[in-house]
This record gives sequence, C-alpha cells and structure tokens, in this order.
Amino acid sequence: MRSLESARETCERYHPGLIKALADIPFAEREAPGSQVVDLFREHGGVALLVPAEYGGHGADPLDAIRVQRALGAASPSLAAAVTMHHFTAAMLYALADGPGRLTAAQLELLHGIVPEQRLMASGWAEGRTQQNILTPAVTAAPVAGGYRLNGSKKPCSLARSMDLLTASIALPGEDGAYEMALALVGADSPGLSVHPFWGNDVLAAAESDEVQLADVFVPEDLVVRTSQDDPTRIEDLQTAGFVWFEMLISSGYAGAAAALVEHVLERGRGAATERAEVAVRVESAFALLEGAARAVQDGVTGDEAVAQVLVARFAAQEALSRSTDLALELLGGLDFIRSGDHARLATAVRPLAFHPPSRSSAAEPLLAYFGGAPLELS
Repeated sequence: MRSLESARETCERYHPGLIKALADIPFAEREAPGSQVVDLFREHGGVALLVPAEYGGHGADPLDAIRVQRALGAASPSLAAAVTMHHFTAAMLYALADGPGRLTAAQLELLHGIVPEQRLMASGWAEGRTQQNILTPAVTAAPVAGGYRLNGSKKPCSLARSMDLLTASIALPGEDGAYEMALALVGADSPGLSVHPFWGNDVLAAAESDEVQLADVFVPEDLVVRTSQDDPTRIEDLQTAGFVWFEMLISSGYAGAAAALVEHVLERGRGAATERAEVAVRVESAFALLEGAARAVQDGVTGDEAVAQVLVARFAAQEALSRSTDLALELLGGLDFIRSGDHARLATAVRPLAFHPPSRSSAAEPLLAYFGGAPLELS
C-alpha cells in the first residue's frame, strides 16, 4: 500500500534495518511476552527519534514522527504502543530544556546521556488535561533531607521491564496544605522501585505494560521538575504538550496496525473493488486526520486548540479504524481466520485505542463547550 510503504521509508531513514529486523521474527513471537522487539528498537537507535540534534538525536518533526509510528504499528502494535511512552516523554522533557534555567544541571546531564547510552524512558506521568489531570498522580512525595521519598504505583506502565528511567508525576505537599504537581526523574535501578506482573491479555503483550511500584524511593531535589516564580506554568505547559504528543503518537501506532491488515486485503484482492476501496479509504482517511493534527502542531498550534485538534482527529480515526479492521477481517475470510490467528490478533490490536484516556464519553461535554467558545477542561 503506497502510503504505508512511504511510512516504512520514513522509518528506514531514521532507524535503518529496524523494519526488516522486526519482520524476520514471526508475528506471534513479535507480539508475545518476552519478545525481542524493544531490544531491536534500542539496537536500531529508536530512542533518538524525538531527541533534538544538540543532544545527539534526530529531532524528527511531528509529521515524520507519526509516520515512523505508523510503520512500527504495522510491524508490531506492541512496540508502537510501548515506545509511544518514551517518545512523548522525550518531546516533553527536551522542550522544557529549551530555555536557560528551566532545568537543573543534573536534569540536563541526564538528558545528554539518553541517546549515547540508548536509555529508554517509561512514563508514570498521568495523562493530563489543560487545567488539571485526567488521572490524579498515584505517586506521593514526602520531603526528606536532600529530596523526596516517593510511594505509589503506576499500572499499567509500558516499557516497565526495559526502562532505564521512569518519569513520574508526583503530588508534592504545599505550605498551604494543598498539593502541587511535579515531575520526578527516577532511575529504574533505584532502591525501592520494583516491577510486578499486571498485563493479562495476549493483545499488545510485548509492550511490557506491567505495574511499577515505588516504596520509599529516594529522588534528589535536583531531579524533580516543578514550577517556579519565574516559570509558573511550567508543569501545566509540560502536561499539555505531553498530552498532545501522546494522542498523536499512540493513535498513529494503531493506525499502522489497521493499515497492515488492509494491506493484506489489497494484496490478495479480497472482496469486490468497492469493498476493498471502502476499507482503504477508511484507513487512509483516519491517518490523514492524524497528519492534519501533526501539521497543526508543527505549524505552532498549542494549548487548548492543539488538544482539541488532536482529540477530534483521534476520536474520528478511532471510529474509522474500527470499521476498517472489522471489514478487512471479514474480507480476508473464514479460512484465513482458521489457519492463522495473526490477522485476528492484528485486528484486535487496534481496539485498545478506545481505552486510552480520555474516553469519548468523558470528553463529549468538554469538547462541546470548547466548540461553543469555552475553555477546554477535560475531566
């Protein structure tokens, strides 16, 4: 399929040999627990995609980033889901580093080591909204000498077993008794951090989406990102930018899985021309919506407008992808279904897009209010 081949070519430019290395592993093995896909991603320089050039990365723009994600989703939906967490974390942190005094020397040193050491970042960041969080941080922080002790858990947490660094949203106690949200940078080898089984589904099983627990984990003060008098909106801006990147990247991975299934339909000439055209148009239109949102972000759209655009694209794509995979699986036929579970698994791997926050039902009233001229406040 022309557009999917274009996405693979984009991926090849950034990560030469990765798609072939993934394709050399049988699909069932690719998507199984203990799969090699995350290791292959690291071996082919995957961590560098959204890291700026001055930090040793590729500094890919939003359009290239979602095309790479589409290619990865077509090859391994688990891998695309897992590395979304690394990529959107990179987009947040390195954007924050773009300004004097916004990060400490320790934080900058850590960011300078991500690409040379091929360090993967998992996200314990609560997927957020423009004013507050969709999910209240599940990790609390108690002040101690030199930093904080963290307690809580993140589940599921993709890349749980391969991560080098956990970026965790935390609730800091304020002087007035209220809590302030901040971001802690936690080494995966920190005493008190442990990983436990959580994911019980065969779908996306290679994404390593298990539970990360923190029990009295010490984090130095200079590895906690928080607001300041000079930068009072730092965490809110970080949260909004991360949310926008997350929605674009995660949706694009699922769009790739759907496109791979449709590609099989087209290659085999299954069904009537009108049916093949229908599944192709639906899957192409879904990604075109995501490309439109990425172009808007690339052109400088931020804040509520960016959040609204990516949510509109995500929800519309979600519906189109669901319909296209249902029909594609039907067109591939019963014998295909009987002889191998690969295509059924690929179709099922598109479904979890509906489970990422915010849900369509929770976003309906906030989006309607925004369309009518009010601020966008998700809940």
